[in-house]
Amino acid sequence: MDVDQFLRAEFDAHVAVAKATPDQVAAPMAILIGLCVTAISDGGKLIFFGNGGSAADAQHLAAELVVRYAKDRAPVAAMALSTDTSILTAAGNDYGYDHVFARQVRALGKPGDVALGMSTSGNSTNVVRALEAAKDLGMTAAAFSGGSGGNLTDLADPLILVPSTETDRIQEMHITLGHIFCAAVERQLGLV
Repeated sequence: MDVDQFLRAEFDAHVAVAKATPDQVAAPMAILIGLCVTAISDGGKLIFFGNGGSAADAQHLAAELVVRYAKDRAPVAAMALSTDTSILTAAGNDYGYDHVFARQVRALGKPGDVALGMSTSGNSTNVVRALEAAKDLGMTAAAFSGGSGGNLTDLADPLILVPSTETDRIQEMHITLGHIFCAAVERQLGLV
């Protein structure tokens, strides 16, 4: 394998998706940022969740908001549902893995909060069920996904869809969009 050629091909694929993403996500991102700013301003919180790499992204974004993104500032109320192993294993054991996030959303969410699911395919059952629970509670049910959005298409509103069906490209854009999201929320809240 020619490593240099492979490296350049991977960057070319990344750049192609990165160039196509802003046009597709600009409108739903603006809506999502506005809903999150309103939720925080009204005393609510942001609840992130996902599986695998998306769980890591959810934790990453919650940490950026609670601690800080670019500058020292007041904390933003955010949490990731993939961090408590006792809850995850108990809910998985007692109710099934499909319910590990929905159970937490029902326990911790309230009307006015924003539930933000992350699923590259849009078909993660535990993400779908958590967003259904969020809607039942009167929360905003939003998501980051890719391709067609899978089962999140008629559920998440807003739905941030990366124009790719490749998991790695979608995850790359999710963290880029997540950083943009954090920076915009900080600015719109007047924290920086």
